[in-house]
Amino acid sequence: MQPHPSTRRRTVHPAVWMAPGALALCVAAWGAFAPIRTGTREELFEIPGGTWAKRMAGDAVEILPDTIRLTLGINDVLLLRNRDDVPQIFGPTLVMPGQSFRLPFARASTYVFTCTAHSSGQMRIIVDPFPANPWARLTWRVRELLAR
Repeated sequence: MQPHPSTRRRTVHPAVWMAPGALALCVAAWGAFAPIRTGTREELFEIPGGTWAKRMAGDAVEILPDTIRLTLGINDVLLLRNRDDVPQIFGPTLVMPGQSFRLPFARASTYVFTCTAHSSGQMRIIVDPFPANPWARLTWRVRELLAR
């Protein structure tokens, strides 16, 4: 006697439950072993026009992040563009209206700069070493994906 079709136990082909794991493994392997390529090594941040006026009016203006994270060999040049009507100070540099300031980094470290575009008056830049091994490349890619 045959069991009723609704009570028959269904078996799932192993490929059905193994495919998502295999796909995840392939994606992780690509993330770990594929070289990291970028179009430019510059990380651009702009100070928009009217920032100083808004701050003087008492507005809490947060235009730049308090901490910027860069990676040697990938995006290790900070590019600040002053679109405001007044000069801005970044570290020892006075960036005039309409000017840009490029700051390349050659060593992994944490840097703290004076910055008039921040209400705190400071900006921290963390420069990470180049992700040279597969695990470092995978964690770098995951961190970049989550930062977006």
